[in-house]
Amino acid sequence: MDQRQRRPATVQETKALAHPLRLRVLRLCTGQELTNKQLAERLGRDPGTVLYHVRQLVAAGFLEVGEVRTGATGALEKPYRSTNRSWWLDGPLGDEGPPAPMAPLEAFQEELAEAGPESVRTFSRFALHLSTEEVDELSRRVGAVLDEYVATDDQRLDRPLQGGIFVVHRLVR
Repeated sequence: MDQRQRRPATVQETKALAHPLRLRVLRLCTGQELTNKQLAERLGRDPGTVLYHVRQLVAAGFLEVGEVRTGATGALEKPYRSTNRSWWLDGPLGDEGPPAPMAPLEAFQEELAEAGPESVRTFSRFALHLSTEEVDELSRRVGAVLDEYVATDDQRLDRPLQGGIFVVHRLVR
């Protein structure tokens, strides 16, 4: 099993993860190499906009450039792949300000809309009375289970790719 440990995010890493488009790029480049053109087509965005975000992710160490290849038209293509480093960061968006924590939720909503309602495998919606310490404990325990799956995911590459999100928020009464 992979023995990677969680660590605090740097300022550059936090800023790189504070945008939903960058989070979608990371997800798309997990387990496969995609060019900027392929990413732009898949995301339905302008290639220049996508390239700006790709460069931010490369600079932060979340994407790396694959081997330059010749495309179908003979043009050279530069593919990108995820380094899978973002998972191992503790609370990377907490100090970035109000819009940053919404980036993962926005990215998840876009991914879910793209996949369609039939893609939902399971969900749990809950409301619990928890202290700050109990929220931390719940997050730690759920995170530990997810860490186990993430650390061994390379052993299940023959299986369908599943996505999800775990969020606890304070309810307004």
